[in-house]
Amino acid sequence: MHNYLPQCRTEIRRGAIASLPVLFGLIPFGLLLGTQAVQKGLSVEALALMTGLNFGGGSEFAAIALWSSTPQMLTIVLVSILVNSRHLVMGASLTPYIRHLPRRKALPALFLMCDESWAISIADARRRQVSGEAEYLSLAFYLGLASSMWIIWVGSTVAGALIGPLLGDITRFGFDMAFPAVFFVLLKGMWKGVYAALPWLVSLISAGVTWHFVPGAAYVPVGAFSGIVTILFLHRKPV
Repeated sequence: MHNYLPQCRTEIRRGAIASLPVLFGLIPFGLLLGTQAVQKGLSVEALALMTGLNFGGGSEFAAIALWSSTPQMLTIVLVSILVNSRHLVMGASLTPYIRHLPRRKALPALFLMCDESWAISIADARRRQVSGEAEYLSLAFYLGLASSMWIIWVGSTVAGALIGPLLGDITRFGFDMAFPAVFFVLLKGMWKGVYAALPWLVSLISAGVTWHFVPGAAYVPVGAFSGIVTILFLHRKPV
């Protein structure tokens, strides 16, 4: 027990430090979301509740884009589910690394999962697997990582709602480019060669074509499904 607590604190700190590069992308994106939300008439309290419980930037931007004086709640909910459908694939890919966790710990961990925490934790779990660690995913590392992102995301969206009216259109500062830049950095860290990247390429092309020709958020499940099909095809067993 005496050794466990210092080790746990060390892993939490390691996770928080690992989140720092991503936080520089989350903050301007959160400010942008908060600014757009208050312009659509959302209260600061409602925005904090949405970002805290949903914790999915893509679906939140989609919800704000659809928000009106008389919001169509069913449409917003369905679009949010479509945009967040990628979490099904992300959660499934994380399963081998959290299989050792009891459900009471695994489910809260999955609640905090987002694109960035998933990518960084997967990369860290693979490194631990190669080094022969008994538990591939360090729960303390993951909590330090994901909790930092959750706190900063909710805080930056609230800050955007509070100061956004004073800043005006903050896209002129290039804030909307910070998040895609961070995402490409994460992809670079997960690069394993052209063959392993083929599902990503198929998913990107499928999503792009669907976005161009089909209105709404259908490009999200189409991109996810095409990527899954590509993975199954590339790893099919010979007959």
